Amino acid sequence: MRVLRAAEYKSMPWKNGGGVTTQIVVSPAGAELDDFDWRVSMARVEGSGPFSQFAGIDRTLAVLEGEGVVLDIAGWPQATITPATIPFSFPADVATAATLIGGTITDLNVMTRRGMIAHSVERLVTSAPVVIQAEMGTTLVLCLSGEILVSAAEPVRLGPLDALLDSPNIADIRVQPTQQTTLFVIRIRNASGND
Repeated sequence: MRVLRAAEYKSMPWKNGGGVTTQIVVSPAGAELDDFDWRVSMARVEGSGPFSQFAGIDRTLAVLEGEGVVLDIAGWPQATITPATIPFSFPADVATAATLIGGTITDLNVMTRRGMIAHSVERLVTSAPVVIQAEMGTTLVLCLSGEILVSAAEPVRLGPLDALLDSPNIADIRVQPTQQTTLFVIRIRNASGND
């Protein structure tokens, strides 16, 4: 189990140079934007415009802050993503343009290499203890708001935008919020289903 602190995340320019992204974690460690297997990041989007394209990558987007965004994805129906909608998955290698609904947003991006790695993203809003079931692969829990206590050999406290990276096949993650809290549970696994 590895704790990822928001203060230690790495910021870098978007692939298309249109803004800045904050990388939470990437695999393999040290991978660049063109050679990662999977990547979890956040971006502050201050204006409408095109998304960066990533060859052979599947992406899931969730809005963390702001009113939301409308995506025009080549060959897809238009998609509106807000803090209330479920995380939205689409291919990262097709032309995609974003139109902000009401000003700047911060979004969460989860990207995996198609055919090799798969992922899922779930938003949980809770004020009660929750058990996040262990599954094959790697699980990342991102605390968006509030504060949570994670039961482990030594209890871990996570604040806003801190994350917990659970190694493959470790025991269930037990989370105790100190108030109403929004969490994102991100699961990364081999596309074949074998780890």
